[in-house]
Amino acid sequence: MGLPSLLVVTDRHGADRPLPETVRAAVAGGVRFVWLRDRDLDRGARQDLARDLIAILAPVGGCLVVGGDVELARETGAQGVHLPGSAGIDGIRRARQTLGAAALIGFSAHSVDEIGAAEAAGADYATLSPIFLTASKPGYGPALGLDALRAAAVHRLPIFALGGIDADNARACREVGAAGVAVMGGVMRGPDPRGAAARFLANLT
Repeated sequence: MGLPSLLVVTDRHGADRPLPETVRAAVAGGVRFVWLRDRDLDRGARQDLARDLIAILAPVGGCLVVGGDVELARETGAQGVHLPGSAGIDGIRRARQTLGAAALIGFSAHSVDEIGAAEAAGADYATLSPIFLTASKPGYGPALGLDALRAAAVHRLPIFALGGIDADNARACREVGAAGVAVMGGVMRGPDPRGAAARFLANLT
């Protein structure tokens, strides 16, 4: 079975409601794949949050990947880990050794070459960013655009377009070969996470 086409990236600062409430609403809108980012939490709080999100996703067969912390993913029983680009190819291999063959190993890539390297190292999917201009991903240079996404899609590794994705351009990302899109603000920060998730999914099918 392939990965869900919408990967929601958490951001508890984006709305007044508690993060589990936002994720619960997004799941009600059809989300089945969540990346726990929120890197500024201490380890204990992040562990509790991971377990809360796993409990929300489990009844619908959803997946949680923990951003950047292989041991936390293992301890909480998350379905996998999403590694930053700084982890490098060795980080992908170490994560696989720790979490096993069934775990989802994701990787944050910022160039087409990095997609190829992640595939060779055994990643299960990668995000490629920033595809469009976005305030959420400063410091990564200019937007890569759909041409880069199309070039990256020649690899067999499933790629999620990240950066500046909205319900209108999500379909274009799929049309050039992306497996799906990764979204933070478009679901996390709005007044209606359930409706936002449903709109994204409608445009991705």
